[in-house]
Amino acid sequence: MGAMKAIYAPVIVTGLLLAIGTAAPAAEYQIVVANMKFAPPPDQLHLGDVIIWRNDDIFHHTATARDASFDIDLPAKSEARMTIEYVGAVEFYCRFHPTMTGKLNVQP
Repeated sequence: MGAMKAIYAPVIVTGLLLAIGTAAPAAEYQIVVANMKFAPPPDQLHLGDVIIWRNDDIFHHTATARDASFDIDLPAKSEARMTIEYVGAVEFYCRFHPTMTGKLNVQP
């Protein structure tokens, strides 16, 4: 029986390495703020994806999660990057203009 374990152990390790190597690469998405509105975010985001928040307005904005998982500061005519670290639906808003809202849907 000891020999059988030695034979199967490399197969298990190889399988794990293949599973890790086939994970989908992270994608980049842009959410633009213009005319006092957030553009609609992509329908589905995944862990590790990157959102580039771009403020095209002349006003200072934020992209602030209602669950406090992120708070992105966006001065006028600027952009900021955020890597998605949590699964689930997250509503966000601008702290300076609370009627500006949106929702991210993050899949595993």
